[in-house]
Amino acid sequence: MCEVAQDLVGATLLVNGVGGVIVETEAYAPDDPASHSFRGPTPRNATMFGAPGHLYVYRSYGIHWCANVVCHDEGVGAAVLLRALEPTSGLEQMRARRGLDDALLLCSGPGRLTEALGITGQHDGFPLDRPPVQLLLPGAPVDIVAGPRVGISRAGDAPWRYCLSGSIFVSRPRPRV
Repeated sequence: MCEVAQDLVGATLLVNGVGGVIVETEAYAPDDPASHSFRGPTPRNATMFGAPGHLYVYRSYGIHWCANVVCHDEGVGAAVLLRALEPTSGLEQMRARRGLDDALLLCSGPGRLTEALGITGQHDGFPLDRPPVQLLLPGAPVDIVAGPRVGISRAGDAPWRYCLSGSIFVSRPRPRV
């Protein structure tokens, strides 16, 4: 699960041709009290317990959509939250969806990322290898910095936040080496 979170940093995510390079992720394990899967399957988190390589999309605090990559065997709830990406494709569409021009603010945070890419609850369960979603892993290793997760009240000290070293597009200041 943490390995998948690291592998996703530097990958390109596109939804209907709009997207960019993933620069920040967070891992959530089945036995992790901060994970939606911690108490077992529910109608809300069912996708997390499905086949790996699919999007798990949920509403955070009833306000923002958040997108995750399901990353464990079917029946085991584990996912990687997509926290931020560097926008590279479809910037005008992203700017229109977000109502702002600053490229640094388009996808720097889970809610911003989904709004910019047009990801909603309708994308829950979509596979990552066919339209409208496309995930392309990086062709070469990338330099990653790890640190504690942010914005959670339980198990926040787990060093399962991964950022592309040197990226200015992360959601919060990147962890120190």
